[in-house]
Amino acid sequence: MRSSPRYRIQFPVAEVEHLDQDETYFYLIESGEKQKIRFHDYEAIYRKPGLYEQLFYDRLKCQSPAKVASVLRSSIEQAGDHLSELRVLDFGAGNGMMAQELSRYGISRCVGVDIIEAAREAAERDRPEVYDDYLVEDFTALTDERRREIAEWSFDCMVTVAALGFGDVPPEAFVEAFNLVQDNGWIAFNIKETFLDRSDRSGFSRLIRGLIQTNYIDLYFLERYRHRFSIEGKPLTYLAIGARKRRSLPAALLDEVRG
Repeated sequence: MRSSPRYRIQFPVAEVEHLDQDETYFYLIESGEKQKIRFHDYEAIYRKPGLYEQLFYDRLKCQSPAKVASVLRSSIEQAGDHLSELRVLDFGAGNGMMAQELSRYGISRCVGVDIIEAAREAAERDRPEVYDDYLVEDFTALTDERRREIAEWSFDCMVTVAALGFGDVPPEAFVEAFNLVQDNGWIAFNIKETFLDRSDRSGFSRLIRGLIQTNYIDLYFLERYRHRFSIEGKPLTYLAIGARKRRSLPAALLDEVRG
């Protein structure tokens, strides 16, 4: 990654314990001006070179890309397959942190997908070597022609890191990406631990529970770990999941989770 400027970041000191994870914010101070930015306002963050890394990795010690890559490798090694041969769909790719981790293992192909143009610009600016292609697509609105074009990559692996839940990725988009992976391909992702709690009735939570508890995937690896720290210094616990896809998800499953 190219060298980036260092920013002056300030965390709020009041009422932060009452904020949900997707409501958390920080202040960026530049030229004497103080700008409030939500953690999930990725477009604003990506436009500042190195701000995402300084905020989430330097200050809050995020370790999810490395963890999910490790879980994927462990899952594949259990099956006697080879990580280096994979054609990977990096779904919710952001600025390429996950692809950078995977590149350490010498994967064959990696295509990034995100709904935000600023994410592609950040990846091309900061990590131009990690993707074979980067698509800006709304996976809830793919045409049949566009779906066929993307499928020509013949993906046999999908990874997604810190993108699931909180409304960032609708269940429909996740299903679309999942179904682009060939049967017997690999799936690796992370989710907040509470998303598997039955008290969470959100569509995404119900979708992931159904995916794990049914025969759509074979679960190889599930590890509880610290995703990062909150701005109060508390660990945020996530689950890293490695699995093999058995078959595509039907539209009826989406109908069930919407209900």
